[in-house]
Amino acid sequence: MPIVRILLAGRQVCYSRDIMIGYTGNIEELTKDNSNFRQVLYTGKYMQLVVMKLNVGEEIGMEVHPTVDQFFRIKVGQAKFIVNGEGTEVKEEGVFIVPAGSEHNVINTGTGKLRLYTIYAPPNHPEGTIHATKADAEVAEAAKH
Repeated sequence: MPIVRILLAGRQVCYSRDIMIGYTGNIEELTKDNSNFRQVLYTGKYMQLVVMKLNVGEEIGMEVHPTVDQFFRIKVGQAKFIVNGEGTEVKEEGVFIVPAGSEHNVINTGTGKLRLYTIYAPPNHPEGTIHATKADAEVAEAAKH
């Protein structure tokens, strides 16, 4: 089945017939250049990649994702992450992970726009999984199916 690669809004998206099968792009540049509050760049079966921009003092609002872990990486600016009532300041190039089921909010506490990307994901492997080799990983995957 041939794969078609197209350039869409500065990112390469790979299709096989009408099904998106992959994604590639410079996430650092896409995050820095994003002008939207939220833009979904890719949605897969088990994860989603999103870029966001928050103006000074803006926040995403308190929310809970019962079954989804969320990874954040700040490209530009700084933010206060509030998780289950506890606040943590995170600066440019920093990361923060919000565990599934946690009440959380992100607030732009900097003097300019906050630009970040976030990955939403249900876990794919049991906690603590280590595969020393590809062969080990293939055996573990085969055992799941």
